[in-house]
Amino acid sequence: MSKLQLYSLATPNGKKASIALEEMELPYDAHRIDILAGDQFEDEYVKINPNSKIPALVDPIGDSGQPLSIMESGAILIYLAEKSGRFLSTDPVKRNQTLQWLFFQVGHVGPMFGQFGHFFKYAVDKCDHPYPLERYKNETIRLLNVLENQLKKNEYIAGQDFSIADIAIVPWVDCLKEFYEADETLNLSHLEKTNHWVSKIKERPRVKKGWNVCPVE
Repeated sequence: MSKLQLYSLATPNGKKASIALEEMELPYDAHRIDILAGDQFEDEYVKINPNSKIPALVDPIGDSGQPLSIMESGAILIYLAEKSGRFLSTDPVKRNQTLQWLFFQVGHVGPMFGQFGHFFKYAVDKCDHPYPLERYKNETIRLLNVLENQLKKNEYIAGQDFSIADIAIVPWVDCLKEFYEADETLNLSHLEKTNHWVSKIKERPRVKKGWNVCPVE
């Protein structure tokens, strides 16, 4: 077996991996990990991802011909980009710019958007104190404005070329409206450049193909 093995669910982080695999035209098999049912805690999966999160990837021949397991979606994107030679420039400056924005997603966009979504959609009847929601709402708005300003100067997040930074960030921005239904709360309609960028990327044929691999429902 030489195909890459993806273990995932079509959450924002899961979409990052499946979109990358499709865009890079790398053969893979997809295995649905139902995190609501606790699949991520099964012994066989923990061997692949000790942190019990999705996605995870196994390259059957990645470690000198032996299987290589990779956890963390950002690490998966870098590995796939280097394996395929696509969407991560070899030019040191362009590469660094792409990695900066990838880590911006990993360190800021994912955690803050996720916490906002938790308190906005899931913890309404569990936490009646306004502080957590206000904190994460304000930080989400701040981060969205960072993206908007970046896209006023560039066609894509890390410059003029589509990259793994776009693949990492776009599912999270889309999630705010399509899953959390927070467009009015976050005033998403005023983000003209960001909305155009999201729409443009979602129209890419291979993004469409990778968008709902291992569907949530």
